[in-house]
Amino acid sequence: MSSIAGTDFHNNASQAGLIWRIAPGQTLRHRNWLGEVVLYNDLSGDTHLLDESALHLLQVLQGGPAEERALATSVRAMFEGEDGEVDDASVAQMLAELAALALIEPTP
Repeated sequence: MSSIAGTDFHNNASQAGLIWRIAPGQTLRHRNWLGEVVLYNDLSGDTHLLDESALHLLQVLQGGPAEERALATSVRAMFEGEDGEVDDASVAQMLAELAALALIEPTP
């Protein structure tokens, strides 16, 4: 099982104007409890341990592709003040990690 909950992400190549989408074929089957989420990856067959903010990003993207800035704004609106400040860099890092898990991808 892969985990991004509490992971320190490193991605300096992120671009605020990048548009993200759910990877085709993902259904985002998941179960959550106590602030953690187990999500099944339809493409790899793996399960991933995510936090609620990562699930929030995936759920927003289920509605259609979205620009990175809009995703950061959405995460801030949901989670600001719960675990400290949510900045654009942390959202960009989370998006990069979700992409590395083949759950999301930038639009072509």
